[in-house]
Amino acid sequence: MKEVHELNLPEDVRYTKDHEWAKLTGDTIKIGISDYAQDQMGDIVFVEMPDVGDTFEEGDEFGTLESVKAVSELYIPVGGEVVAINEELEDTPELLNQDPYGGWIVEIKPKDTQEIEQLFDRDAYLGVLKDE
Repeated sequence: MKEVHELNLPEDVRYTKDHEWAKLTGDTIKIGISDYAQDQMGDIVFVEMPDVGDTFEEGDEFGTLESVKAVSELYIPVGGEVVAINEELEDTPELLNQDPYGGWIVEIKPKDTQEIEQLFDRDAYLGVLKDE
């Protein structure tokens, strides 16, 4: 397991206490899991994703990750409609281990793009990790 100072935590994404990340890209938001989450889970072997067109409220469960260690729920950090899923993860879920920020899980059209501002920035998320 990595030490907190070894984690890759980009400054251009926002984070949740449940270790998802969200990145505004134009008028959509890509969502994935943080380097901390993939490191804690170990080798990810399956990703359950919603369907395009599904809608969620902020905090709703939108899928699960299965690793050699456990199954973990995924919680949507911002409410909205799923406009894309990362189909590469269906055949190669280990992409989330290799590059958790390139290996996004879903892309949503948010109801309110300002919701992303309520998520942790890098420094605040580091504080959360140091408390765990």
